[in-house]
Amino acid sequence: MIVCSNVGKRYPGGLTALENVSCEIGAGELVFVTGHSGAGKSTLARLIAAIERPTSGSIVVNGQNLAALRGSALPYLRRNFGLVFQDQKLLFDRNALENVLLPLAIIGTPIGEATRRAQAALDKVGLLDRAKANPIALSGGEQQRLAIARAVANRPAILLADEPTANLDTNSAAGILDIFHAFHQVGVTVIIATHDPQWSGLQNARELRLAHGTLAS
Repeated sequence: MIVCSNVGKRYPGGLTALENVSCEIGAGELVFVTGHSGAGKSTLARLIAAIERPTSGSIVVNGQNLAALRGSALPYLRRNFGLVFQDQKLLFDRNALENVLLPLAIIGTPIGEATRRAQAALDKVGLLDRAKANPIALSGGEQQRLAIARAVANRPAILLADEPTANLDTNSAAGILDIFHAFHQVGVTVIIATHDPQWSGLQNARELRLAHGTLAS
């Protein structure tokens, strides 16, 4: 599903975030991208999601070379992804249900179908009873679960998360990882960039370990 070939990323000023990273991620896999702070985990996640472009090498997602895609094609590519970042970018002028409805509205899903999908997504993460709550009234763990619900409402093939358990207590972090594991069990490809050691307790998980921008053996 995802093939990275000799991927490199350099930022202005000479900072090399990634160098010659090659890996393959198959459909339905659960993959953890691990490494120290600054190892390149977040950069790789952004490149796979086509939020940034590599400086060298290529990334192919579902047979599409991201470097060859025009900007107008990127929104359609990203419909394959559910994205969860440490900064959830929740909208505090909308309630939980309205936050989950937003991406469905953007792609033109009819309101009845969108509402059913949004409610189902909230139910999957255990927040259906908080549908009318403002995100600011939710705990940190609940806000992260809300971000996951928003990410999966469009039924993506790939769920990509960058440090989804950062700043959460142990119980909340374990609950978030359980949610990702549940999506993996129903066939979703799950990629998590994390330094959280709890990932090792999940079954059928594969590790891609980065060290100073390169893939460690």
